[in-house]
Amino acid sequence: MRIAYHLGVHCTDDDRLVRTLHRNAGQLAAVGIEVPEPGRYRNLIRDAAIQLKGQPASMEMQANLLDQIMDADAADRLVLSWENFLSFPAWAVKGRFYHTGGDRMRTICQIFPEIGAEFHLGLRNPATYLPELHRRQRGRDYAEFIEGTDPLSLRWSDLILQLIDRNPGVPITVWADEDTPLIWPEVLQAVSGHPSGMYLEGADDLLGTVMTVDGMSRMAAYMEKHPPQGVAQRRRVVSAFLDKFARPDVVEMSFALPDWTDDMVAVMTETYDRDMAYIASLPGVTMITP
Repeated sequence: MRIAYHLGVHCTDDDRLVRTLHRNAGQLAAVGIEVPEPGRYRNLIRDAAIQLKGQPASMEMQANLLDQIMDADAADRLVLSWENFLSFPAWAVKGRFYHTGGDRMRTICQIFPEIGAEFHLGLRNPATYLPELHRRQRGRDYAEFIEGTDPLSLRWSDLILQLIDRNPGVPITVWADEDTPLIWPEVLQAVSGHPSGMYLEGADDLLGTVMTVDGMSRMAAYMEKHPPQGVAQRRRVVSAFLDKFARPDVVEMSFALPDWTDDMVAVMTETYDRDMAYIASLPGVTMITP
């Protein structure tokens, strides 16, 4: 068995991935993929990690936890998803992104030390991630939230390098949150490992959050008449309809953090693009791109 850990990050997924996979739990279980309801394992994993303090769990403890998490007696793949695996939101930005994330995942992987692990995570432009993360921490002013961290110095590659260093040999799959509407079926497949011919119910729901109702209906009608021949053609069709029918309230973003300027946002965005290219070049990392 392998465990696919979906790590978030915060402000990228909001449990959409695990909800979609769990909605298809029956057909996934039929091919050996277990997608338990998150409420069954999140507190268990947290409490076990605290109890073990980085030491490997005994076989008895592992068996007991798996009995509580899984429905099947055995599976080829287990999908566990939680945006707080790397940290809780209040500690997501402390000089770096998720500065203890690598150590936390090493501790969590020690709960099932004999089971192969994979890490999967979506990353987001810091120029939109930081305002949204701050917005969700109601009651904290910006100075307390950023706590001396220079937003221009933040790099997602620091987190990825830390995950690699503290968890050697664990494959990592990443994608840009901004690309997710175009690559959502591929993201679902990367995490779940389901066969390429399997259709998942809800696989197109994400598009409905960024495309108008009229656009969704027109695209569905077009694809029914002209079924895409492969992933690349599907992406071209989706991209064309998004260009014409994207919801303006989603596409147009505002930045209202103290002392931020348009030039600063532009620099952060350019830095993010270069950082993502660097992450894609790292050994052991797979980048899903449009």
